[in-house]
Amino acid sequence: MRVAVVSFDGFNELDSFVALALLNRVPGWRAEICGPGETVTSMNGVQVAVQQPLEYAGEADVVLIGSGVRTREVVSDVKLMARLRLNPARQIIGAQCSGALVLAKLGLLEGVPVCTDVTSKPWVVATGAQVIEAPFHATGNVASAGGCMAAHYLSAWAIARGAGEEAARDVIDYVAPVGEKAETVARVMGVVAPFLVVEELHSA
Repeated sequence: MRVAVVSFDGFNELDSFVALALLNRVPGWRAEICGPGETVTSMNGVQVAVQQPLEYAGEADVVLIGSGVRTREVVSDVKLMARLRLNPARQIIGAQCSGALVLAKLGLLEGVPVCTDVTSKPWVVATGAQVIEAPFHATGNVASAGGCMAAHYLSAWAIARGAGEEAARDVIDYVAPVGEKAETVARVMGVVAPFLVVEELHSA
């Protein structure tokens, strides 16, 4: 499975790096930082090399869009947004916090509940989206998560949708704190399980 972790300048490290680390633990999956230029710089000044161009998001099987302090600038850039062409009919798509603004701009949040963080909430509401007070929600192939520490919910959901629930449990169990593995797996899977469908998308 090809995974695009879409990150723009000002990105939140927790969103992008947690997703990148967790999804790359799935056998046969390749998660890569996807961005508009050769490098992207995080909200705290961490510069990383972009592994795939922004257009790669349209080809990937899974697309996760993190948040950042410049997301409103991103969605107002017509040329930049034109480079993002996503298709929920064949892709697993998720966004975290202000990343929901990107999905809204692409018309992927119409009529579905949306999760985001407290800071981004008024901006997401202004798009006409229905924001709910929850850490995670998914409708079909499109999901959203609210709060930096909700990154593992979004990742677990994407893994479960693409590789099955057992694969998601294995990844969460591996990264969970020692002595808290069972309860961490139960909590994370308890949050995402209601949004998993029977027809899971497995890699070829």
